[in-house]
Amino acid sequence: MAPSSAPPASAQTLAQHWLQQVDRFAGAGKAATRQKDLGIWQTFTWDDEYAQVRDFCLGLQALGLQPGDRVAIIGDNDREYLWGALAMMAAGATVVGIFTDVTPREVEFVVAHSDAAFVLAGDQEQCDKLLAVQAALPLVKRVIYWNDRGMWHYADHPWLMAFADVQALGREQAGDADAAFRVGIAAGRAEDIAMFCYTSGTTGLPKGAMITHANFVYEAEAFAEIDPRSAEDNFLSFIPMAWIGGAALDIGPHTTHGVILNFAESPETVQQNIREIAPDGLLYNSRLWENLVSTIQVRMLDASWINRRLYEWLLPAGYRAADARLAGKSLSLPRKFLYEIGKRTVFSPLLSQFGLHQARAAYTAGAALSPDVVRFFLALGLPLRQIYGSTEVTGGALAHRAAAIKFESVGEPLPGGAKVKISAEGEILLGGPGLFAGYHKNPEATSESLHIDAAGERWFRTGDAGHIDGDGHLIYLDRLKDMIGLGSGERYSPQYIEGRLKFSPYISHAMTLGDEEKGFVTALVTIDFDNVGRWAEKRGLAYTTYTDLAQKPEVVQLIRQDVEKVNAVLPPAARVRRFVLMHKEFDADEGEMTRTRKLRRGFLSDRYTDIITALYDGSPTVHIHATVAYQDGRVATVDTVLPIETLEI
Repeated sequence: MAPSSAPPASAQTLAQHWLQQVDRFAGAGKAATRQKDLGIWQTFTWDDEYAQVRDFCLGLQALGLQPGDRVAIIGDNDREYLWGALAMMAAGATVVGIFTDVTPREVEFVVAHSDAAFVLAGDQEQCDKLLAVQAALPLVKRVIYWNDRGMWHYADHPWLMAFADVQALGREQAGDADAAFRVGIAAGRAEDIAMFCYTSGTTGLPKGAMITHANFVYEAEAFAEIDPRSAEDNFLSFIPMAWIGGAALDIGPHTTHGVILNFAESPETVQQNIREIAPDGLLYNSRLWENLVSTIQVRMLDASWINRRLYEWLLPAGYRAADARLAGKSLSLPRKFLYEIGKRTVFSPLLSQFGLHQARAAYTAGAALSPDVVRFFLALGLPLRQIYGSTEVTGGALAHRAAAIKFESVGEPLPGGAKVKISAEGEILLGGPGLFAGYHKNPEATSESLHIDAAGERWFRTGDAGHIDGDGHLIYLDRLKDMIGLGSGERYSPQYIEGRLKFSPYISHAMTLGDEEKGFVTALVTIDFDNVGRWAEKRGLAYTTYTDLAQKPEVVQLIRQDVEKVNAVLPPAARVRRFVLMHKEFDADEGEMTRTRKLRRGFLSDRYTDIITALYDGSPTVHIHATVAYQDGRVATVDTVLPIETLEI
């Protein structure tokens, strides 16, 4: 029997837990991390990882890193990202995560606001962003890069230094450096700040949420109680570790339970690498799960006649089996036999194509996932579960259990002390061991976000609306400020409508609008360019650009049919009366979405005032003249007329 992976109570920090895993597997040749490089999976043992982390930590200290300092990291998930983060924590420093697709000005804000002493950058692209704002970052001693491709131009730049050179500096330290490294780790305390996670900034500038080691350790142990973990488990790390969900489900289990972290060769090869690893656990954000549903649906539309007929015939059997499992009921022998046929001939092969056939636990986090998507994957046999929380509660406060999944809920409180309650105003409040320490340099925002009850207990104000059902499950509705007042006097969730719309393989995003003053619900809809493009090509429909494709009458009719399907399951007052297909995708670089792909509703409402006005004044079309900024700096002008569709209710 494998030794227990449960960490002893004496370990307080992630670095201390990690060191226990190192000592547990010392000399055993046990894999700690893997990364695909030049087409070959490279394995690094716990001994290898220990040397990498120790040398980098000692090198940083030789450069002047002190306990309590902050070190920012911007780069794709790589072994060096993990080793760098562990080295910082081992030195008593705080990791500051930055998303890779931010602009130089956004990098400047986070690095300056966090008072970072060093920055760890993945590649030339990220170094260029930092060099562009170097004058505004006087506290940064060095920018350390780990991918040296294209960096030969900067060989003599005094501000830049290679990851390997920092490690070499660490190996040069005199005395018993190994003992000093371990003493530094032992000095850590549970209440120390492990990481600054900057919030998505849906209502203004991002805020630096301070997450303690105790927060991270609690989350790892709570999820391990729901889904037992071992040092034999494989997890593919690709969700950005700058996001709290990525950090909590990557670094946490790796340090506390020895889970093997696998890193993709590049962001473009993630799906292929998942198929190769077939991980035991997987975290996708809601948009990735929605994309996967769209991909499966489109593949089946393009499949051979016999495969398409098998899928259409057997998928209902999968739905019946999933519903029966969740209701604690048994299938009749004929239905069980039909499900087994589906599992062997359709469901398992489908999941295998995406590397999901071995997943014991698949999670979704971020924006709420449509019940249709959850039910679809359960029908295929994948135990997909919702996680509900926020950065301020270390990512997760509630989650589904395998035997207690409710499509309409986001789960129950995590074991070990997570708490949820509903305020008198209907707001979801979260508490427990995952609750953050506050916002860096922002006591006003900290005070506003925390509610202290009569017993002196702290609760995080989520800003979300919801209620708790009779089984203790949380039913998430929407952001409080986004709830729609319907003509009937009821309130309804635009996110619920949008989630249903995005179940269509041809819709990428939708923003619904409406209130009692406007009188009815309308929607701004963006098409999934790849899926609609394939649909058009299959029918010989020629097009040039996204704008051209979206305005084709045939495409408008295609989307209209899917909107009508959603309307059929909504109460009359909440049905979409009018919609428009947008001339472009919503774009995070233009401020229309956050970096975690949540819609910035206020910004969108202001930006597309003319379109929204046309939706409500009965206009059959709306003229658009706009500039579109691309990530590479190019700017294009769009001049077109968008047709507005009116639906019968």
